[in-house]
Amino acid sequence: TIYVNEYRCIDDHVASATKVLGLLHRSNLAVERVSYKELYNDAINELVDFTEDFARWKDTLSPSALTPSSRPGDEVEAAAAGRQQPDALADPGSAVPEHFGGSECPYLILKVRRDNLIRDTLVQISALQHQHEDLKKPLKVIFKGEEGIDEGGVQKEFFQLIVRQMFDLNYGMFSYDEEARSFWFSSTALENAREFNLIGKVFGLAIYNSVILDVHFPMVVYKKLMGAAPTLEDLRQVSPGLARGLQTLLTFEGDVEDVYARTFVVDYEEYGVMKSHPLKPDGDKINVTEANRKEYVELYVRYLLQDSITQQFSAFADGFHQVCGGPALRMFIPEELELLICGSPSLDFHALQEVTSTEDGYTRDHPVISNFWSVVHSMSLEEKKKLLFFCTGSDRSPIKGLGSMTFVISRNGPDSDRLPTAHTCFNHLLLPEYRDVDKLRKCLMTAINNAEGFGLM
Repeated sequence: TIYVNEYRCIDDHVASATKVLGLLHRSNLAVERVSYKELYNDAINELVDFTEDFARWKDTLSPSALTPSSRPGDEVEAAAAGRQQPDALADPGSAVPEHFGGSECPYLILKVRRDNLIRDTLVQISALQHQHEDLKKPLKVIFKGEEGIDEGGVQKEFFQLIVRQMFDLNYGMFSYDEEARSFWFSSTALENAREFNLIGKVFGLAIYNSVILDVHFPMVVYKKLMGAAPTLEDLRQVSPGLARGLQTLLTFEGDVEDVYARTFVVDYEEYGVMKSHPLKPDGDKINVTEANRKEYVELYVRYLLQDSITQQFSAFADGFHQVCGGPALRMFIPEELELLICGSPSLDFHALQEVTSTEDGYTRDHPVISNFWSVVHSMSLEEKKKLLFFCTGSDRSPIKGLGSMTFVISRNGPDSDRLPTAHTCFNHLLLPEYRDVDKLRKCLMTAINNAEGFGLM
């Protein structure tokens, strides 16, 4: 860890130390020796004004801006290579001011119907195919027929719903591996280029609007977005059973050609019909042997994770990069990109309890607040996720955990049969003063199990 000097300023010594961290980081990328998190430095992160630093760093990318007072080494190495926490740039839109003129709307406004969500979104986003900068405006969502005003909560539900629908297996865009518990691009979805492009843009919009998505992709998706080539190790997160089989082939001691009796061909099923794809020219005439089995595995992995989904992934990546492409993206490693999009799966409600504030007559030791946390800590993980979604519009934790959130519980009148309500835009729970823990549990569980839609209170 780098400790900042007593004057708590970034001087030449601190800048030099972060350059050393940058060298260690790049070395660690080549051969991972320690977790990437070990190279974060909160002491520096707390001092850097990232809005100012990001703008200054952008200036260094222009050759005309390279002056002695704005050298890339000082700013980029200290802020980027020195390993800042990924949430520091989680909202690029806040770091780069929007410049508007005339009566141009400062927001990206989507008006959608719940029962036609994908089509409505696709039509409106497609209309902006030559206006990519509009995708970087703050998003406002209007559900037609509903009174909710989008101060953040409506857009959170919009993202949840569209991701849920597009990843529905009945939609045919993705397949799901039960063992890996992750989705993968369907190799047969050849007519869904616009939809794959849309989901890429949805990922980018989520980053720009600081919304966490409930997405279950393997890490190789984020590696491919960063331009890395997939490996057999990546296949373990996509299809663990197949990866184990290929690994067994690589380590098999015996007559590979006789025992495996395989050629350089991939067999797969498409709409109930078995088909074959040669991994190389005349692959059906080339037997897999001990001498060429490594090449066979490499070609097999490349086909599954790259060649068979080229059209689908290219559309997805193009959509993502239209919103989030650029030099800033290259600051991140795949693990950080996943955190930006998906947040942390770890839910520490004890940490959330420590930072929760109370209003309108409640205190931290009020019986209702004590009962509330007693109920929360007794919940299952799925119930806790529902509670988090009910209160914040997302069932995932921010990058730094629930302890970094702002969460408020307010008294919403005396004991009654009213259910708890929430302002998801502000992570604000309104809780009536229920007479006992049993009634609180019943009303709270009813609320979180029936939480969808917005209205004016």
